[in-house]
Amino acid sequence: MRLDKFLCETVGVTRTQAARLLKEKRITLDGNIVKSGAIKIAEDADVEFDGAALKLSGPRYFMMNKPEGYVCSHEDASNPTVFVLLEEVNAEKLHIAGRLDCDTTGLLLLTDDGQWSHRVTSPKHKCDKTYRVWLDDPIEDDVAEQFAEGVMLRGEDAETLPAQMTVVDEKEVLLTIHEGKYHQVKRMFAAVGNRVVGLHRETVGALVLDEALEPGEYRLLTADEVAQFMPSK
Repeated sequence: MRLDKFLCETVGVTRTQAARLLKEKRITLDGNIVKSGAIKIAEDADVEFDGAALKLSGPRYFMMNKPEGYVCSHEDASNPTVFVLLEEVNAEKLHIAGRLDCDTTGLLLLTDDGQWSHRVTSPKHKCDKTYRVWLDDPIEDDVAEQFAEGVMLRGEDAETLPAQMTVVDEKEVLLTIHEGKYHQVKRMFAAVGNRVVGLHRETVGALVLDEALEPGEYRLLTADEVAQFMPSK
């Protein structure tokens, strides 16, 4: 790997900015000041920036308690994005494993590992997602049974997969779904004549939103949490 590319990856600068750091004699390689970004180095080379060691990071995995009013994209003309909440180098290289609507809150997963996120989001892996749902009208007695059998959503040509619903009170339920259709939870309740007024994702697979995270806060996943979505050996 070229030294300037290494600096871009580890410091989060552009090629031009990396060249400036080299010119200012702020980069050392094996203890020696270097000025050329074209030097080929190993990924585990002894490189320092102002005396601080630089290392390429491996895949990153985060959970965030997504707040209301933030969109799950890198850019949006109308709303702030969840990425402005991240204080991470190369945050633009992260992507979301299972987006949430702007007005939906709760467990959001971010990573730069494409294979891992595919296991989280691919329908064939049937990764359960549980939502706390607040409704405009009291829930009808037969809705749980309808959802367990599958309902037809407007614009779809097949019913939803069976879903499990637990009533908390007359206008609040927990709903576990096994797929990720566009606006699925809202459309499911619309299909039975109700309207979602609040939506909060609590779990993805066996992973539960950390109660210590305030809205907008995030943390790294533990190795065990990451492994929950890895294939069994």
